[in-house]
Amino acid sequence: MPETRLDPGDAAELAEMLTFLADWLSGSQKQALAGSPAAFAGHPAYNTDTLCTDLRRFVFLLGVSDGEELFGEPTP
Repeated sequence: MPETRLDPGDAAELAEMLTFLADWLSGSQKQALAGSPAAFAGHPAYNTDTLCTDLRRFVFLLGVSDGEELFGEPTP
């Protein structure tokens, strides 16, 4: 697989946008958007919670998050 490089500034901007979307989807708009992912994907298992988890996982993979949202509090 060819190596892909992403400028750190671009990674930070992408992570900001993904975090913004995850926060928006899990905030006050959650009820209004509840059926939208399932309707689009065609399966009820894909919902706003799943989408938020996916977005937070991408932020973690970009190296901008410590994964606390995914894995809980870091162990001492």
